Amino acid sequence: MRPDNDGAVNQEDSYLHNEIFPELSSLTPAMLSWVDKNSYDIILVLNKDGRFIFLSESIERILGFSVEKMIGEKWYEKTSAADALFIKKNFNHADPAQVFSINVLNDKGIYIMFECTIEKLVDKDEVYFISTLKDVTDKKESEEMMIRSEKMSIAGQLAAGIAHEIRNPLTSLKGFLQLLQAGLTSKEEYYQIMLEEIEKMESITSELLFISKPLTDNKKTEAINEMIEDVVMLMKPQAKLKDIQLGFESEETAFIYCDRSQIKQVILNLVKNGIEAMDQPGTIVIRLEANHESVIIRVIDEGGDIPSDLINKIGEPFFTTKQSGTGLGLMISKQILAQHNAILDITQNKDRGSTFHIIFPVK
Repeated sequence: MRPDNDGAVNQEDSYLHNEIFPELSSLTPAMLSWVDKNSYDIILVLNKDGRFIFLSESIERILGFSVEKMIGEKWYEKTSAADALFIKKNFNHADPAQVFSINVLNDKGIYIMFECTIEKLVDKDEVYFISTLKDVTDKKESEEMMIRSEKMSIAGQLAAGIAHEIRNPLTSLKGFLQLLQAGLTSKEEYYQIMLEEIEKMESITSELLFISKPLTDNKKTEAINEMIEDVVMLMKPQAKLKDIQLGFESEETAFIYCDRSQIKQVILNLVKNGIEAMDQPGTIVIRLEANHESVIIRVIDEGGDIPSDLINKIGEPFFTTKQSGTGLGLMISKQILAQHNAILDITQNKDRGSTFHIIFPVK
């Protein structure tokens, strides 16, 4: 509720507070003004055409726009085209409050990320939409920093296994070069072997490099089998160091709509956890199953049992059953899966170890 220049209460705001929100009618204009000016969130009310009919004064502090300038503007003109299209497609008018991530332009033309909560409100046959915008820029930056830290930690831990795996091809290459230098006549056969060894090193280093790259947000339909095979190739050297057999089982090729880099990161995290959980030789199996409802990736290890009272805590930040762990790997994995409408479920194996189930709904 904002007073006009002559001190009178704006009639439109009065209607909003007294009719749409009757519980606010007992609050004085001074109290509402204080809440308005000191709120860390932006509060919006839109009509059925998507035009602003009320905005909290916090919008001027956070985005730099005056309330008067924004009244009557359309909400989707201040967001990125992709976010506007996503909300229009996914907002369900029958559901209660729904939450979206949205990029909003400020007065300097820079996009700021907000957590947007929207709810439909019907009053006297009139349709309104009430929304709050919470600035999550700092939260997003902190999450990205944790992800980068975890990815670099994984890269460092893999280094020993990768070095061992690359040393073997290098030894072969050195031997063939020495033979060629000594005047070996049948060169063509050895050239081919040398090229194969170089390609093997190239594929391993390429997969290692992908870990250190920032996570993208580029979703498209991908063959999940290929992603799992890439992870198996990358993780086999580390598994060998502990005499662990890493295998992949699949009866068919399955496709999911995802960001390839992110889902490979999740699978890699689960395989890495399985290797670290095993203190004696054994096997880790990645099993792919698909039906008309879901695509399921199961990572089955033979590590120590996880107490049933702790299973629900796995994935919480800084909760870990490992002495040198941070708990961030599974937390990041759960966040990535949530962005793909997928879930992570953990069960105890009948004999030994645990199974991590990644479940993607089929759309």
